[in-house]
Amino acid sequence: MELRALGSQGPTVSTQGLGLMGMSVFYGATDDTESLATIDRALELGVNLLDTAESYGPFINEQLLGKALAGRRREDIVVADKTGVEITDEGQIVDLNGRPDYIRRALDRSLRHLNTDYVDLYYMHRIDPKVPVEESIGAIAELVAEGKVRHIGVSEATAQTIRRAHAVHPLAAVQTEYSLFERGIEHNGVSETLQELGIGLVAYSPLGRGFLSGAITSPDDFAADDWRRSDPRFQGENFDRNLDVVREVRRIASEKHVTPSQLALAWVQHQGAVAIPGTKRRSYLEENIAATEVTLTAADIAAIEQVAPHGAVNGDRYSPEGMATLNG
Repeated sequence: MELRALGSQGPTVSTQGLGLMGMSVFYGATDDTESLATIDRALELGVNLLDTAESYGPFINEQLLGKALAGRRREDIVVADKTGVEITDEGQIVDLNGRPDYIRRALDRSLRHLNTDYVDLYYMHRIDPKVPVEESIGAIAELVAEGKVRHIGVSEATAQTIRRAHAVHPLAAVQTEYSLFERGIEHNGVSETLQELGIGLVAYSPLGRGFLSGAITSPDDFAADDWRRSDPRFQGENFDRNLDVVREVRRIASEKHVTPSQLALAWVQHQGAVAIPGTKRRSYLEENIAATEVTLTAADIAAIEQVAPHGAVNGDRYSPEGMATLNG
């Protein structure tokens, strides 16, 4: 597995990381035994960036990662965690909360769940509009000084917010949805800002929440408790139109003798981002990691651009309530 520096200020991470969210929540039934085996296999194959958040469960995903970390050399693993969504100790999600007192309390709780004494990369999961971002980042900067956090990031922030945060303490990374299905950062100033400031890009949902795998052919493919049943891009006419895009991606992948997932991940990596595809099964993990060996030619990029340009996908990426938390 090739390693790269995450921006000019961040840690050295594997070209592809692993998103752990789906191992605990949102995507149907879970199996901790298989999930832990998947994390073990990822580490064996050279993945060192493992991504979680206090809100995944809540807490359950952090606790799962804590089990995976047990007995391992902590310095070999880059643990990314997130805060900014207030959660009671009983696991009740309240609202966005970027206040310094909450951030400090949340990190101490996360460290207990993770069974570690520091987090390598700590993100503001969402930006609280009620709290100046300078105050939130200033609080995490204090935690850096105390050794509880190594690097700081923000997630789903505007270019202006990124600049304001970076002025308080250098950001190592910005995490945002980025894929052939979601290319908004190329057109809202975020990509240019990251390049200018030397901040790394971490792409979550690089497979369009599984759509780009080519394995989803109907909304009925989802379990009853899979949240994608309420995702606008998987609804009605949007689903049908987006499936047309996937068919074209599958065609290009077939011509290149790779899977659609591998083509989609190779494209994200070609853009300079560190992709963190989520999976809870070893077979999909191995397929995804093989994308790090895929080289895209100029002709490949042109063909992909033709079938999946910005704006090709129909529907918002979250419900109206979820969309309201973006671009903080």
